Amino acid sequence: MSGGVDKLNKKGVKTSYASTIIGISLVLFMIGIVLGGIFGLENIQKQAKESLQGDLFFSPELNAADIKQIEQELKTWEQFSEVFFVSPERAIEEFTGQDQNKDNILAIFEGENPLPPTVGFKPKEKYATLSGMKKIKEELIAAYGDRIEDVNYDEASVQNVNLGFKQFVYLFGAIALLLIIVAVAMINNTIRLALYSKRFSIKTMQLVGATSKYIRRPFLWQAIGMGVVSGVIAMALLFVLFYALNNLIDSIEISYDIQTFLILLFSLLTLGIVITLISTWFALNKYLRMKLDDLY
Repeated sequence: MSGGVDKLNKKGVKTSYASTIIGISLVLFMIGIVLGGIFGLENIQKQAKESLQGDLFFSPELNAADIKQIEQELKTWEQFSEVFFVSPERAIEEFTGQDQNKDNILAIFEGENPLPPTVGFKPKEKYATLSGMKKIKEELIAAYGDRIEDVNYDEASVQNVNLGFKQFVYLFGAIALLLIIVAVAMINNTIRLALYSKRFSIKTMQLVGATSKYIRRPFLWQAIGMGVVSGVIAMALLFVLFYALNNLIDSIEISYDIQTFLILLFSLLTLGIVITLISTWFALNKYLRMKLDDLY
């Protein structure tokens, strides 16, 4: 008879342990989605910044060979991720695009291409700001003087790329903070329910002379184990989600480098361990302070 009761108790403990891990894993999974969104936005912002383009317009006295020489010199500048020569032919093709007839445009100018040769450039991410682009413009004018008529770039696009993405990051950050608060409450409640079934064992150990430190130790180690396992499960679920989105929806492409992947994994493991440790500590203290009669 006692053997059957022991089996039922062990089964109940295992079920409680498993349900606690599942609950923590789902909460961490939701936090991971938000954190993944923040990292994804940073990657998208980096790509958007590096896709910004500026154009150098030169004095009419310079021929194509002179402009190409400047192009080669600018390729050595550390501010640029890409520098390229734009011939008049390429410029008119880009200007007309697919919706306009190039011959009709040229006919307006009596068959002559009105667009001059230019040099286009794309700044590196850290220079793709209003102050960075302004500094690039000043340095170009200082270096080439009268040979450059104008340095042109879209200030509105530069501003939108920087401010627009920051707003999204702040929004995702606020959501992540809210989820962490909710996670603490949910995980704390889950762990308190799991320890509720062990309250008499905790009090019995205390009554026979076990110190609080001795009683806490196995529960805290178990909390660390639950945090690690839950973090790994949450990360695995995120990996499955990202893989499914990449393969099922053509318009979505989610890619993270190994560093971002490790940061995300470390964040989930840390959150899982810290939250379970704190929740377990306070739940244990509650039962250690309670009188025996209050446990019923």
